[in-house]
Amino acid sequence: MSIEAKLLHLQSIQNLLAPYRYLYCVDIEATCDEVDDSESPRPLAVAPDQMETIEIGLVVIDLESLEIVDEFQHFVRPQMHPTLTAFCKKLTSIQQADVDGARTYQEIGDELRTFAASYPNAAWASWGDYDARQLERDAGLAGCPSLLEGLPRFNARKWHAGLYDDRPKGLKQTVESLGLEWQGTYHRGIDDARNVACIIKEMLG
Repeated sequence: MSIEAKLLHLQSIQNLLAPYRYLYCVDIEATCDEVDDSESPRPLAVAPDQMETIEIGLVVIDLESLEIVDEFQHFVRPQMHPTLTAFCKKLTSIQQADVDGARTYQEIGDELRTFAASYPNAAWASWGDYDARQLERDAGLAGCPSLLEGLPRFNARKWHAGLYDDRPKGLKQTVESLGLEWQGTYHRGIDDARNVACIIKEMLG
């Protein structure tokens, strides 16, 4: 990609963000299951359309200073499948006790709205479209508004692919390809959100 093309793409991202003061970098972890190669075939304990959020990680970037100014992290208690699968616990490192003692999706939504009131005029971004789809799925299951209802959303993975003329990569691979240091545990909501924030700061900086 030429320098000119890269600058034009960066300018388009900056134009998209220009109306906003804050950007929430968001990552969601959800209930899930997978049949391991060593297992006999079996039905999934959690079907893809029954996945429920079990952690929300959110990092606030002040777009004027490009500094991280706050974080929001909560575990969420799933309703349909309250018992985490072994696959889910291994993938996310989230344990049963974390979700057993957590509040529901609707209750976390109330807390998030209170938190977000301190950072108005915001949009949000995630790595790909999965997180937005998962939040909508949860809202449908819980019969309440989505956690980030009404806020404009951007796909940071597409920004990166366009800016670096790159096939979209996984989050950890992208962090490392930029020469940044991975923070925390992969597939933990708050850690993934911190790393999304680092990528966005690197792109915009």
